[in-house]
Amino acid sequence: MSYADRVFVQNVKDILENGVWDTDKDVRPKWLDGTPAHTIKKFCLVNRYDLSKEFPIITIRKTAYKNAIDELLWIWQKKSNNIADLHSHIWDSWADENGSIGKAYGYQLGVKHKYKEGMFDQVDRVIYDLKNNPTSRRIMTNIYNHHDLHEMGLYPCAYSMTFNVSGNKLNAILNQRSQDMLTANNWNVCQYAVLVHMIARVTGLEPGELVHVIADAHIYDRHIPLVKEIIEHEQYDAPKFVMDESVKDFYDFTVDSFTFEDYKYNDKKYKIEVAV
Repeated sequence: MSYADRVFVQNVKDILENGVWDTDKDVRPKWLDGTPAHTIKKFCLVNRYDLSKEFPIITIRKTAYKNAIDELLWIWQKKSNNIADLHSHIWDSWADENGSIGKAYGYQLGVKHKYKEGMFDQVDRVIYDLKNNPTSRRIMTNIYNHHDLHEMGLYPCAYSMTFNVSGNKLNAILNQRSQDMLTANNWNVCQYAVLVHMIARVTGLEPGELVHVIADAHIYDRHIPLVKEIIEHEQYDAPKFVMDESVKDFYDFTVDSFTFEDYKYNDKKYKIEVAV
């Protein structure tokens, strides 16, 4: 079975059995019919994935990895905040009349800052340091910029990455303030596992561990029947993750640079309500 399946099932069961409900409180998210979207949550889940052993994609339900990678490239490579540059519609609810999500996500990564070596944005600084100073303990990104929050369509959920090199292995910590476990958990895990592979490739390193820290791991009330059904599905072995060997530059990767060989998964389709 996929290791990611085991982690997801364990997380979800823990939330359902030991989580805390917010039904006695006023909450910001709403369903499309205007009903408050309540959750059951656990505080601070920490999951570790060894990328040198297996790619962390679930099989109990298909993860739409092409759309997930497309969003990752939209944020980290294009550094865009406009949904016209994105091929899926997952950000439509948070865009303004011009298609912008404001000074969020890709915008923050693309802002250049002055260093003694020159001007870098956050992505290029990570790559520079991993190539030139891999023993540094200061290699990180952070897109939760407090004095731009009022100009963001949505405050960043996955907001920081810390990179650390051990030997020749690139490890990373993904910090996430909030996660909708059904719609976003494995989506984000796959995205940032791909990112570690990408950055390792272009900096001459090998992928190591991805550690995912979730401050508020929750399941929405209307998602619970679906979650309970999904975690009972048959589990398969993880597919083989393959990157295009010819790509050496971070900005040359495309969605088609990545394949998942023998990806077996439960193919039942679900119509999932999204709280906004």
